[in-house]
Amino acid sequence: MTPPGWYSDPQAPHLERWWDGGAWTEHRRTPAGHPAPPPPAAGASGRRARAVALLSAGAVLAAAIVTGATGLRTDGVRGTGDTTIDTAPSGPSAPSLVVDQLNGIALPVPAGWTSPSSVAQDDVVMTTDGTYACPADTGRCRHGQVSSGTAGRADGASPRTVAERDVPDAAEAAYGHDPGGRRPFGGIRSHQVVKAGRVAVAGRDGYLVRWRVRTADGPGGYVQSLAFPSAGGVPAPAVVRFVFDAGPDGPPLSDMDEITRGIRPAR
Repeated sequence: MTPPGWYSDPQAPHLERWWDGGAWTEHRRTPAGHPAPPPPAAGASGRRARAVALLSAGAVLAAAIVTGATGLRTDGVRGTGDTTIDTAPSGPSAPSLVVDQLNGIALPVPAGWTSPSSVAQDDVVMTTDGTYACPADTGRCRHGQVSSGTAGRADGASPRTVAERDVPDAAEAAYGHDPGGRRPFGGIRSHQVVKAGRVAVAGRDGYLVRWRVRTADGPGGYVQSLAFPSAGGVPAPAVVRFVFDAGPDGPPLSDMDEITRGIRPAR
């Protein structure tokens, strides 16, 4: 898990905020070089969050487009808070990785995908490169997004139950209404379960559910909810959401399978 310390405040990036090792506290300060309040006692209350680090072979992947793409986060899944970008050396053929420190996992970044810079939803860990005009002409959309968070409730539910609960919310957030209440794809017309079953994720027993979603406008897409026990000590299960547009411009479904297979424990 992310160690206690001062990190960029997700709600006010010009300030630093104290993370007590399990949650954000209310203690804030200006960047290093200015007096800081004493660290709060361990266990202080605050919104749970985690740091996302993007590891690449010598360079940080970046996206420079501010987009109005549909979001993945709903009340059912907690997103990220503090987001940091870092690099680490690796071999020339080693894939880039996104590290979800709260859940203790690393996700591979396939070719054609990039960091979530300038994406409003803070639980998005990677997107396809570039944007396009949303089919319903409500702004800019992306052909693919992947998010990583935790289930909104830790009630002892199995990974299967968590995934089956989450996929309708994931589909609605991606192809129904966006955070602003707009319908970039004209709303969802129908869905079909195209894949479901147990899967090993980072050495743990997980479960995935994949829907083919058809929309009023545009080709629709594929939404997958993948649930598995968190490796970072968090009681709630980890949930990774995938949203891939259908049609010739969408990312190949093999990328969804590649990311799922490649999730590993973070070092």
